[in-house]
Amino acid sequence: MLFRARVKDMRCFSLLLVAGLLPLSSLRAAGELSGRRAPGFSLADSSFRQHDPQDYRGRILILEIMQTNCPHCRTFAKILEQVKAKYGNKVAILTIVNPPDNQASVARYIAQTGTTVPVLFDCGQVAASYFKATPQNPEIHVPHVFLVDAEGMIRSDFGYTPATREIFEGTAIFAEIERLLPPPAKQRKK
Repeated sequence: MLFRARVKDMRCFSLLLVAGLLPLSSLRAAGELSGRRAPGFSLADSSFRQHDPQDYRGRILILEIMQTNCPHCRTFAKILEQVKAKYGNKVAILTIVNPPDNQASVARYIAQTGTTVPVLFDCGQVAASYFKATPQNPEIHVPHVFLVDAEGMIRSDFGYTPATREIFEGTAIFAEIERLLPPPAKQRKK
């Protein structure tokens, strides 16, 4: 009987999914790198200004790890500019690059994409801490975006795959941000 109920529940879930009644965002689980405190760091951008995640507490922080020659990263740069325009000071955005990217490649990237988001230089240590890289598992795949809440917890993370394409090339990042923003304050009746 229990088995039949589960099969029936699965059929209902499948029908809701197929019918489009369940939003895609409700099916997206937090990535395996989520649900923990965001590792701290202090990295310089191309203007030698230091950036520390602690400086952005109280706001949503979008932390992107990318390479300047990545076509998905270039598309995502335009989306991040839209995020910045829509949410203003409620959301902070930082982009991190690692070697072989350098001052020259980042300057070209900024000029070509028109990005106004700070691009920070890492030597691999910050990326390794966010990816929980080990000598046995040193892989870091880009692009990857981490959504950090106002208290400094990684709530979601997404690497580029066909399933997450809408995050990097569409509008799905906006729904993810909305989930993290506090609800609007209700007005009191007078």
